[in-house]
Parts: sequence; C-alpha cells; structure tokens
Amino acid sequence: MKRVITLAFMALTMVFTTEAFAQEFSGLDKSPMDAASFPTDYKVADKVVKIVYGRPQLKGRSLAELAPAGKVWRTGANEAPEITFYQDVNFGGQDIKAGTYALLTIPGDKEWTVVLHEGLNQWGSYFYKEGNDVARVKINSTLAEEPLEEFSIAFKEVEGGAHMVMGWDTMRVAVPITMEATKM
Repeated sequence: MKRVITLAFMALTMVFTTEAFAQEFSGLDKSPMDAASFPTDYKVADKVVKIVYGRPQLKGRSLAELAPAGKVWRTGANEAPEITFYQDVNFGGQDIKAGTYALLTIPGDKEWTVVLHEGLNQWGSYFYKEGNDVARVKINSTLAEEPLEEFSIAFKEVEGGAHMVMGWDTMRVAVPITMEATKM
C-alpha cells in the first residue's frame, strides 16, 4: 500500500512539475528581425558597423501608407533599429563616435532624412525627441525597377567604405559610410 501511494505521489509530482516548466512559444513574427553588417564577410572579425532591424512587408499596402512622407518613421517594424558603429566613422558626411544608436528616417518624395538618435530600446518612433538626435543627414532617394516586398537593409562595399542601402518597394536610399572620420 505504501508503495502504491509513493508511486501515485511521484506520478502527480511529475505531472505538476512538467506543467510548471512547460513553455508556450509564439509563432513567427509577422515582421521578423534581421541584421546586416559591414564587412559582410563573416570571416572578418573586425566589423565596422552592424544594424538589427525589423522587416515589415507591403502585403498589398503602399510605402506611402506605411512610411508617410514628412513623418518620423521607425525604419522598419517593431522596435526602432539599432545601429552599432565599432569605430568612429563618417556617416553621410557627419562624424560619428563609435557606439550604438537608434536609426530613424523621415521619408520624402525625392530625399530622405536619416537620423541617428540616442533613444535606444524604443518601440517604433512614438517616443522620438528631436533633441536626442546625434546626427541628421539628407540623402537623395532613387527608384529601382524591381520592387522589394520586404523592407531590407544591406551594405555595399565602395572605395573607402560602404553604402548602407535601404530598400522597400521601388525606393532606395544609400547612406555613405567611411572609416575615416574627418574632424574627430
């Protein structure tokens, strides 16, 4: 009898223990996180820059609806992207100290303003304060023939550095980054 009670107690303990450690995992995010870095070769240990961002999809909507002209946009989905410079750089003509910044943009018809901001860990751009801007650069936008369904960021190597290229639908914006900060 004692053995039956002990076995029953052990079985109940296992049931409740399993329930206590059971974990619910959510499905895939509708706008998954992604990262891009430069140099893009993962064999290179010394990265210059890395960005982590959410990748929204058009899903039949317009770019103007999702990233309205003249309004601060989180530049992706969910949290504002965080861009880390591992060394001092020149970003679109402005010298930037090594560090991590939020990346926001203000879309326009022919020109986008790209903003490096001190406000890390912020959802979207809802808590944006212009006074916390580290840099603002104006970059001409171009149109591509092939549209992109998902918002994307990539780095393209150029002489003396890279261009951080942002693309969505047919819009493209390329911010020059050089490793030689000019005035620091």
